[in-house]
Amino acid sequence: MSDAGEPTAPTDPPPAGPTGVAAPPHPAWRAPAVAPSPPTRFTLARDAFWAARTVPAPAPALAVSAVVGVLGGVLLVADLPGLGTSLVALAVWGAAVPALVRRRAWNALVTAALAVALVAMVAVRDAGWVLALCVVVAVLAGMVAATSASSAPAVLLSPLTWASGALRAVPWVRNGVGTLLGTRRAQLLVALRSVAVTVALLLVFGALFASADSVFASYLPSLDVGMLPARVVAGVLVALLTASLAHLAVAPPGWSDHRLPEGRPARRGEWLLPVGALAALVLAFVLVQVGALVDGHRHVLETLGLSYAQYARQGFAQLVVVTALTLVVVGVAARRAPRATPGDRLVSRVALGVLCVGTLGVVASALRRMDLYVEVFGLTRLRLLVLVAEVALAAILVLVMVAGIRWRGTWLPVAVVQVVAVAMLGLALADPDAQIVRHNTTAEAREQLDLSYLRGLSADAVPALDALDEPLRTCALAFREVAVPTGIADANLSRWRAARILAFEDQEVDVTDSETCAQWDGHTR
Repeated sequence: MSDAGEPTAPTDPPPAGPTGVAAPPHPAWRAPAVAPSPPTRFTLARDAFWAARTVPAPAPALAVSAVVGVLGGVLLVADLPGLGTSLVALAVWGAAVPALVRRRAWNALVTAALAVALVAMVAVRDAGWVLALCVVVAVLAGMVAATSASSAPAVLLSPLTWASGALRAVPWVRNGVGTLLGTRRAQLLVALRSVAVTVALLLVFGALFASADSVFASYLPSLDVGMLPARVVAGVLVALLTASLAHLAVAPPGWSDHRLPEGRPARRGEWLLPVGALAALVLAFVLVQVGALVDGHRHVLETLGLSYAQYARQGFAQLVVVTALTLVVVGVAARRAPRATPGDRLVSRVALGVLCVGTLGVVASALRRMDLYVEVFGLTRLRLLVLVAEVALAAILVLVMVAGIRWRGTWLPVAVVQVVAVAMLGLALADPDAQIVRHNTTAEAREQLDLSYLRGLSADAVPALDALDEPLRTCALAFREVAVPTGIADANLSRWRAARILAFEDQEVDVTDSETCAQWDGHTR
């Protein structure tokens, strides 16, 4: 008996009965309590992330989302993308930027600016392959900026985080609308019902009057009812996108800076053997390439029966893969690098630095090979794209080397995203289709000119084609058509310039010109 007169609960389970089966527990017996395990950091961040949906959205964010949604419904539904898409891409950040500025999230602001600049290329360029790549990179960069991701896991998970943020924004907006309405909800419903009846009456009677009198119909604004569902869907999606960006900026995920735990350092000899062997192999390859630049390996190429162009084409793709794999090897090796003593850290820096420098030599070799190949067979979209990709990989390698100086690369994942965005933006600004025309129509390249390939380029190439000498200019521009922009939604600089040039171009080519044009047809690029 306890001091209070209550029986004390036994701490051991009840004994087994005579049949060996445990007897029913005593009414006063209770299993010993087990302390719950403490929640992990990720669990706390997840709970806080979803708890933010119960907070009502402020009125300014709701107003901006509604206005941008209407803008998106009006400008996004067009035959061709143009200035309207660029304006909407800028406007969707209208409610998020003030919150990012208040949080001093400058890195996220830079990434968001790059994403907007990439989408802005829709109003400048016409090449579909360039615009598709710009939009894809812009979406990925925008997700990284919206989620304020600053570590490698957060960057990789940014699409999933953004999708969760979009789901979280729905109750956030609903609670904000409910709080904004308050006791005026009944009055709002009456007003909406009155507006709906008015619109229905005007549409029905207006359509009847317009069909009865063509003069009266000419004064009415044109309305494509068939596009109305698409405009409504586009407007709702844009409004939700604006709200989700604003909510993620106000309440960012708690795992945006979560980093993987440091890897277990390996022993110096165990770590140095594979890294050093790979670095030696890379340096040996680079030395062979230096020899190729000095004497051209003429005797070796003659023995193998290869021309310079074939030699260049043979290994470019492999060298691009080598560059990408080296980045993976450096990332894994840096996690396992010995760093217990200053000597260990020095050896690790030197070994990884030699590997990165050697890989930069591999990049230089790949670029030189592609330069030789382009000199013989001309420039194409694919060749230009892989050149830009190789330059971007080289820039990332340099950033890795900079991070290795102080053995601190917390800024590196977002910097990689920004490098990719800058590389894609640079490619779009360089006007690749026009560059292809300029390179492939030089005096040295005329013998291998493929006129049919030039005719298949986008409107971006028309000004460069117009600058050619005759009769090549007429051959390249003959029978070419460009969609003329009709409004803000599809306004595009390249299509506008091309339309002005082609408006003065005689589309008829005489027999003599046709025979002359035939000499440039049929080549394989």
